[in-house]
This record gives sequence, structure tokens and C-alpha cells, in this order.
Amino acid sequence: MKTYIALLRGINVGGKHKVLMAELRDLLSEMGLKNIKTYIQSGNIIFNAEDEEAFKLEGKIRSAIRLHFGFDVPVLVKTHQELQQIFNACPFSEEKKQKSYFSLLYAIPNETLMEDISKIDYQNEVVAITQNCVYLYYAVGYGKTKFNNNFFERKLKVTATARNYKTMLKLLELASEYN
Repeated sequence: MKTYIALLRGINVGGKHKVLMAELRDLLSEMGLKNIKTYIQSGNIIFNAEDEEAFKLEGKIRSAIRLHFGFDVPVLVKTHQELQQIFNACPFSEEKKQKSYFSLLYAIPNETLMEDISKIDYQNEVVAITQNCVYLYYAVGYGKTKFNNNFFERKLKVTATARNYKTMLKLLELASEYN
């Protein structure tokens, strides 16, 4: 059995795509996933499954949610090790890292688009783009940024889901309990 973290994009935000975590855990259990834990109401799931490719798990979870809840939700699945590597690769100082956001990418963006965005500069905002994550630091806070998740999805032409430092840390902590 391998430990995975699934990140759902856009559930329980503004009353749209409401998903009760207990119902979601039951649904995933019916699919054969094991030791399912959810963290907060925004679609963070830690579970065990047979050694399976992440994209297959993404498709199965996405399909099950569509059939059960009646709407489509992008699903990103990472192994515990993959999420740990993304977290560790944050290029910011520890002080900035603790106040940063991680916008995890569902696909590798076009290199030219990554370079174009890297040239944009907003005061008090620092961005570092890799093939699987956009690292974001906002001195003035996420609510006032021009660089938000929707901005990066539009500019990079890939789906993304953002998590703050504390959520990433908690997901990694919960996943490490399985090992």
C-alpha cells in the first residue's frame, strides 16, 4: 500500500459544489481506498491504495465524484514523497515560506508561458514557477494579490489548486502517520 494525497479544486467554496467530507470518505472507501482522512472542508484527502499510477487514481476519484455528487471536480493526486519534494523545493527563506502559498499544477505548463509570467513584477509579491508548482509569497496577503490561482490558470493554461503553508504542512504530517 502506498500513501497518497488528493487535492480537489473548487469544492465547498462560496456554496458551490458542496461536498460533505464524511460522505466523500464513504464514497472513496466504496472505491477500495483505505485509511481515508480528510483535512478541513476544502478537498484535502490522505489515503492508502495499491501501488497505482496517480493519473489513474485521479480519474477514478473524479469519475466517482461526478457520478455521486453530480458535478465535475478537478482532482490532483500526489504521493507523500512527491508532495514532500514540492514542499521542500520552495525557494523562499523560511520566514517567507511560512507565509507562502503553493499553487499545485495539474499539468506541466508550456516553457514560454512560464518565462512570460516570470517577467511580470508586482510590488510585494514574489513568484517562482516550476513544472509542478507555483510558489507564491505575498507581503500584503493573499486576499489583495494580483497573482492568484485563477491568474496562473489563465496565463499558464493549466488547472491549479492553491494551498497555504499551514495546510501543506498538515497534509504532510497526516501522510507521515501512515509510514
